[in-house]
Amino acid sequence: MARVVILDYGSGNLRSAERALQRAGADVEVTADHRAAVEAQGLVVPGVGAFAACMDGLLGVGGDKIIDQRLAGDRPVLGICVGMQVLFDQGVEHGVRADGCGQWPGTVERLNADVLPHMGWNTVQAPTDSVLFAGLDPETRFYFVHSFAVRKWELESSDSITPPRVTWAEHGEPFVAGVENGALMATQFHPEKSGDAGARLLRNWLDVL
Repeated sequence: MARVVILDYGSGNLRSAERALQRAGADVEVTADHRAAVEAQGLVVPGVGAFAACMDGLLGVGGDKIIDQRLAGDRPVLGICVGMQVLFDQGVEHGVRADGCGQWPGTVERLNADVLPHMGWNTVQAPTDSVLFAGLDPETRFYFVHSFAVRKWELESSDSITPPRVTWAEHGEPFVAGVENGALMATQFHPEKSGDAGARLLRNWLDVL
């Protein structure tokens, strides 16, 4: 049974994520303890609300340093919703620009869509070699709740580095719905609220721990 820490930094649907991961077969602890978060087999970074507020909470518990330490040791991290967004360089919401963790270049911005928030079930376009979406039908739907997203993937390709697998979805325009970048993975949607599809995705993640 994989040992997973859900990082408690004052943001996120912690109990739903905890229950979903337990059902998927993980031994789960919800904590802000630095040592536990660094040493667990897997770390989940949730997030609900405004980008800047989530970053303030994350910095308050040293979450950026925890993520850096884990990735330096090739230890898996999974970001969910705003927990994915804060992995990028910056977010711009309601005129407020805030720095993110900078694991990936890119800016979280308001979606160009007639109806916001983007709330409900939507399909995604995952790469054929995806780990997270392995075994899932291309028409599978996942549950989204957000008005802001990364609208452009800015990490340039390199012959010396394996490019990340990027999953896309569309609501008014295309946006990044998931990223798989070695030990660092993330989804814009909520797998813990996505029923059987989300449970399969979480099991796929647990299988790499």
